[in-house]
Amino acid sequence: MITLIFIGEINAQLIDVKSFKDLDLLSSANSFRDTVKKKSPSKPFVMKKSPLKAVLFSAILPGAGQFYNESYWKLPIVALAGGYFGYEIIHQNSIFLDFRDQYAASQSPENPSGNPLLLTQRDFYRDQRDRFIFYFGIFYLVNLVDAYVDAELYDFDVSDKVRFGLEPSKINLKINF
Repeated sequence: MITLIFIGEINAQLIDVKSFKDLDLLSSANSFRDTVKKKSPSKPFVMKKSPLKAVLFSAILPGAGQFYNESYWKLPIVALAGGYFGYEIIHQNSIFLDFRDQYAASQSPENPSGNPLLLTQRDFYRDQRDRFIFYFGIFYLVNLVDAYVDAELYDFDVSDKVRFGLEPSKINLKINF
């Protein structure tokens, strides 16, 4: 366990108070004076990017919110992920429909349960299609959340003015952001 000990001087100011009246005057005079300098009121902060607009753009077309937020490097990622999941949904659905039709054709009055292999294949590709629909839904929600967060943090300062270290003249620790 590391323990830091800070040693310093304590300076106190002694005030000679002769009566309670003097004490009352001192406290009331100091209570009206503010010791913290207030900043002059400047213009209020206005965000450059609207999170609602970014979410609406991404809801209409995935990736449009990232384009609005000027996160151009995310566009290929969104396009590839959305395209892949969309392609797999369409592909798995077409295979499912083929096996569904083949299974329906394999059913006859002599064999009402049909070919069990075709039934298994039909169920497998239906499940695969449903799984990719779920993945696309997650992708879509992550796309919306990313557009919102990116618009909220658009004005956030990420400069390299972070300093961590010890000052040699004093025994203390300073972290500046």
